[in-house]
Amino acid sequence: MAHRDSNAPTIEDIRAAARRIEPYVHRTPVLTCGRIDDVADAEIHLKCENLQKVGAFKARGATNAVFSLGDEVAASGVVTHSSGNHAQALAWAAKRRGIPAHIVMPTNAPVVKRNAVLEYGGIVHDCEPTLEQRLATCERVAAETGGSIVPPYDDDRIIAGQGTIALELLGQVPDLDAIVVPVGGGGMIAGIAICVKAIAPGIKVIGAEPELVDDAARSRRSGRIESHRGDPTSTIADGLRTTLGERTFPVIRDLVDDIVTVPETRIRKALRLVMERAKLVIEPSAAVGIAALDDDGFRRHGFQRVGVVLCGGNLDLDALPSLL
Repeated sequence: MAHRDSNAPTIEDIRAAARRIEPYVHRTPVLTCGRIDDVADAEIHLKCENLQKVGAFKARGATNAVFSLGDEVAASGVVTHSSGNHAQALAWAAKRRGIPAHIVMPTNAPVVKRNAVLEYGGIVHDCEPTLEQRLATCERVAAETGGSIVPPYDDDRIIAGQGTIALELLGQVPDLDAIVVPVGGGGMIAGIAICVKAIAPGIKVIGAEPELVDDAARSRRSGRIESHRGDPTSTIADGLRTTLGERTFPVIRDLVDDIVTVPETRIRKALRLVMERAKLVIEPSAAVGIAALDDDGFRRHGFQRVGVVLCGGNLDLDALPSLL
């Protein structure tokens, strides 16, 4: 597939991001688990972004965005709307640079996530729990503070930062057949696809998505951004409930080789498998990539050596019994 968006981030942007964020983020380990290999009938290499700063891959993109700003612009701080890992990541990255981070959060955001943002030094601005109100409040706060808006995923700086995952993984594990990446808004898989297709185009990039929020799979098939067909809160993979963005979709359309969708029962099973057998704490969104390994649509490719991105480990322990 040809990459037709000449304005998208390049491998040079990803390499620059890697240099920019290197002093601040972890080079996360790659681990293996014999039981997961057995389930997948392949050699599986787990890229442990659950062990990243703030517990998720989002630290990469947020750090790249924050440290890309010139000093004069950065002094006014950054602004975003998020109730999840991006909120924590941006607050954390801004604190590293010594600038304010204004985080617009819906009033129904989990208390544990709100507290985490505050602990990282973020300034929380409440809004009604609708996308329209989130966007409007974000624009208002940016206007009032002069802060630069840093979107959760639909931003070239974010995409390039997330692409550093693949840059590391390709250096850590040679000769992969495929890399499996959970898909929400698409910033991570877009960055990874740009990196992989530039360095090792023979490696397949496979998205993994809950069946209940299969907008990315449908968008790739239709050639346009599709909305959710049902209630996105119906999936336990709360980090994957967003739809694709205008910046992420063209990259996914042109460079991602396949998107596998998995049912909730398999996501729960994968969550238990990783925690019990690999001894890793992951959030449900990270389990989606593992769940894809046991899918007929994935198995038909016949991959033997596969990387899987465990995208985050910010698990609500109080909710764990219901998740399992």
